[in-house]
Amino acid sequence: MRKLLTAALLLVSMLTFAQAAPMTITDTKGKTYNVTGTEQGLTIEGLEGKVVFLEFFGHKCPPCIASIPHMNHLQKKYQDKLAIIAIEVQGYNNEEVKKFAQEHKINYIAVSEEKASDFVYYIQQRAQWRGSIPFMVALDTKGDVQFVQAGMLSEPELEQLYTELSK
Repeated sequence: MRKLLTAALLLVSMLTFAQAAPMTITDTKGKTYNVTGTEQGLTIEGLEGKVVFLEFFGHKCPPCIASIPHMNHLQKKYQDKLAIIAIEVQGYNNEEVKKFAQEHKINYIAVSEEKASDFVYYIQQRAQWRGSIPFMVALDTKGDVQFVQAGMLSEPELEQLYTELSK
């Protein structure tokens, strides 16, 4: 019985990693990013060498909306060294996320779940994320996951996180 359970867990973990290649996310401007899961994190084509904040958010989530000015400020301040990708997971389609991003003057990458469904599923499985938002996954400049948290971070906390991951 124990061997059967171990084999089943191994198979599930192999399938989870197989899901990682290839994945794509397409932002509201139509740019597509190829994403590959690695042992320690993610490789996001075009964002190599940058700190990446992946934020899973919702259009009806007050803490998510409250964090937008903080993210805008950090993206502007560290534009060449930081990439923020915000994926809306409360059901807005691509056009609705595009309109939401314009209304909130989002200056970072905005994505609807419909344009990143495989990636969202991968994160749910890999990080054991159960849907709490906001949900942050932060990658260092090598693409290794260094931070995962459900709940809003203040601007000073985000700034500190960026500083630690950019070393």
